[in-house]
Amino acid sequence: METIAISKFKAKCLGILEEIHRQKKRVIITKRGVPIAEIRAIESSKEKEVPLRESVIFIGDIISPVAEGDWEVLK
Repeated sequence: METIAISKFKAKCLGILEEIHRQKKRVIITKRGVPIAEIRAIESSKEKEVPLRESVIFIGDIISPVAEGDWEVLK
């Protein structure tokens, strides 16, 4: 992850943002050596898809309350 001083970011903002978008990288902006912000590319909708979607299997009734005897076992 690249670190850039706020003064350099201010001077070259558009170029840095284009590079972040193109290379899908993250940049930390610092002020007097202290990190104050992180800039990263936005994920595309395909990157946000959940790989486990439709892989959950429900066995039994998940809506009804648990019986008192079973509740004690689950503690």
